[in-house]
Amino acid sequence: MTTAPSPTQNGTEPTNALDRFFEISKRGSTIGTEVRGGLVTFVTMAYIVILNPLILSTPDINGIRLEGPAVAAATALTAGVMTILFGVVTRLPFAFAAGLGINAFLAFTVVGSVTWPEAMALVMINGVIIVLLAATGLRKLIFDAVPVQLKLAITVGIGLFIAFIGFVNAGFVTATNNASPPVDLGIGGSVARLPTVLFVITLLIGGVLIALRVKGAILIALVGGTLIAALANLIWPTEGLGFAFSGSLVGLPDLSLIGQVDFGFDLGKVSVVALVMFVFTLLFSNFFDAMGTMTGLAKESGLADEKGDFPRIKSALVVEGVGAIVGGGTSSSSATVFVESGSGIGEGARTGFATTITGILFLLAMFFTPLTSLVPSGVAAAALVLVGAMMLSQIKNIDLSDFRVLLPVFLTVTVMPMTYSIANGIGAGFVSWIVVNAFSGRAKSIHPLLWVVGAGFVLFFARGPIEALLGA
Repeated sequence: MTTAPSPTQNGTEPTNALDRFFEISKRGSTIGTEVRGGLVTFVTMAYIVILNPLILSTPDINGIRLEGPAVAAATALTAGVMTILFGVVTRLPFAFAAGLGINAFLAFTVVGSVTWPEAMALVMINGVIIVLLAATGLRKLIFDAVPVQLKLAITVGIGLFIAFIGFVNAGFVTATNNASPPVDLGIGGSVARLPTVLFVITLLIGGVLIALRVKGAILIALVGGTLIAALANLIWPTEGLGFAFSGSLVGLPDLSLIGQVDFGFDLGKVSVVALVMFVFTLLFSNFFDAMGTMTGLAKESGLADEKGDFPRIKSALVVEGVGAIVGGGTSSSSATVFVESGSGIGEGARTGFATTITGILFLLAMFFTPLTSLVPSGVAAAALVLVGAMMLSQIKNIDLSDFRVLLPVFLTVTVMPMTYSIANGIGAGFVSWIVVNAFSGRAKSIHPLLWVVGAGFVLFFARGPIEALLGA
């Protein structure tokens, strides 16, 4: 396991108040490195300002849609505020934005039964519960109950998940809409489309630079890929390279969705059981997605110890819960730790100063939303694959000689990308760890809280039949 260098290891001492507050020199970093890491994280995450409005555009039970510009502004505002708050409170290099799994669940499941304001109220309720669990220490106890091997597997799984997101966003991997094979390479086995070619070029540029240990490798690759894409767009303007620049550089943000929350649920349209199951699902997704993401990022940044703990973990878990409350209150969905923060970590970010830089850029993005689309999705996707590859290296720290370890690790690592859900991967790993160890003579080694969490995941996986059985 890599560890952050101490002041004596890197030969530097804090040079100013900013350095001391964020522990920049102590963690073997520099202000320049943190600024670069924060910028890379923002560039990699900026797509959420465009993507989140598309996802949340689904009409609710009354046929009402959330307006795209308002969602974009709220998404940028929430990401900026929560990222800065997290950076200042925890001093960790993890950035916040609307969680993709949660916003998809809201759009494609929840608003089929409730209105958008009611759905955001459920998100806020979920956030309050998470804050209470974190503040009382129960969330940390559950976190400590997780075996180290599973925490490392979560890191590896998130790496593959990030890479898979990158492959899909770039069109390198596509759905066939057939039973077999369900996915294919590019279009009909070909990756000769220009957007995908740009992804491959950016990926290889970044790979070579990282192999040569060039500082700023990922940022250089992103800038280089964008410049190549801009040139290609001039030659082939109809190839769909992902540029959506409208010619307008700046505009006042539409913040009309802030406070549009309704706790007066219409029980004539949705049952109490259904509302409880919605909150339960949001809670488990939010709780374990964030835990898994934080574990993976802390491990990748060298800030986690042998147990997977990292500095100010309790504060981190509390602030993450606040992200759900704020995200619901702005109608941008729950704001949570983003796996794409790994791109900044890959650039050397080790402190909350990088996170603060990312947050400031998100706040500026409210006024410069058109510029966030200048980096084509295929180019940004290459950064995700590079980060995923680096996170995969943590698998070397897992002893897979015991099948009691091998099977849960395997399921954790594979279920995440295959189901597009960190929570599903963690749940598969937890449940299989409990069953395999309990029935192979190691029941006493299982932490009592892990049994509780495992039972919760069983309910999580069976929520469909449970809702049907209870008449939800």
